[in-house]
Amino acid sequence: MDQGPGLLAFGAFTLDTANRQLRRGGEAIELGSRYFDALVLLARHPGELVSKDRFMEEVWAGIPVTDEALTQCIRSLRRTLGDAAQSPRFIETVPKHGYRFVAQVEEVAAPPRASATKAGPASPAAQIAGATTLGGLGAGLIGGVFYGLAATGGDVAAVLTVILLTTALAVLGAAGIGTGMALASLWRGEGHWSLIFGGAAGGLVVGALGSALASHGLQSLTGVFPGRVMGLYEGMALGAATGLAVMLGVRAGGGRFSAALLAMVSGGAFAAVAALAGGTFYAATLALLARQFPASSLNLSPLARLFGESGMGAFTLLGTAILEGAVFTACLALSNGLAKSRAARRGRGRAEARRSV
Repeated sequence: MDQGPGLLAFGAFTLDTANRQLRRGGEAIELGSRYFDALVLLARHPGELVSKDRFMEEVWAGIPVTDEALTQCIRSLRRTLGDAAQSPRFIETVPKHGYRFVAQVEEVAAPPRASATKAGPASPAAQIAGATTLGGLGAGLIGGVFYGLAATGGDVAAVLTVILLTTALAVLGAAGIGTGMALASLWRGEGHWSLIFGGAAGGLVVGALGSALASHGLQSLTGVFPGRVMGLYEGMALGAATGLAVMLGVRAGGGRFSAALLAMVSGGAFAAVAALAGGTFYAATLALLARQFPASSLNLSPLARLFGESGMGAFTLLGTAILEGAVFTACLALSNGLAKSRAARRGRGRAEARRSV
């Protein structure tokens, strides 16, 4: 089929019709020849009904195929784009007639050849992994300062130790969650429900490793087994909440602060459920260590008084779990939202540069 020159840009994707290549950011996505032609046909006529007969004539060039071949083609394109038939962002089904491309499409001139050494934009998967890890750094610093001041009596060395420990754990957990979500986005796309399961799986794996190292590492060093510390179930809950917030943020098409607010709600809710089911979050872990090592600088009484209790009672444990879940998940979602906004601005800048060529 005659595709014409230029690039077709929609969402995070670019169709390079001259080089017959679909790209997401700077990453090329493999697509079969017929499927590529079908996507070009749809994208060249946004908002228009493309009938089944037209697909057969222009994509399959009159070769007799069944309707199932077209159905499979559209299903594969949706999977590649991270789209869903029930809530389409790109390809909408017009029952019994054909399909319609519903995303806004911008046709731009092909850019001049760039130097081979020039760095391209990060892929969405790399963007998710990097932004989530960076969000973990912010969450760790916030949590470290809060618990350092509230649970150590103000001792400078103890405050700094708690900040460093909290930040390291938050970055490690966020990196695991980000990696899980990145792998899920490579599999099904940024806006797919699989982000929830990817985040949960990443949080579970890192949480399990961290819990085992903390418990058995302390036992090896001190001869005292501290008991169950924050680990796999808590990591899974926070990872699932982050995946939900990031996925909904992508589907909503932006709104980084609204996504962060949604993340606070989902993170707090998931953490509350995990805590009520017997989960041990960070404040509970610190309280456990304070009991096992009474000579340490840890003193959770001031923290408990913030929640109206004299000791680490049920209300304090639940309240701190909700607070931790809300702040951690919000930081991760906000970091992802900011990264997407920066990527969108760079994309608009590149598009304007192409138009000026």
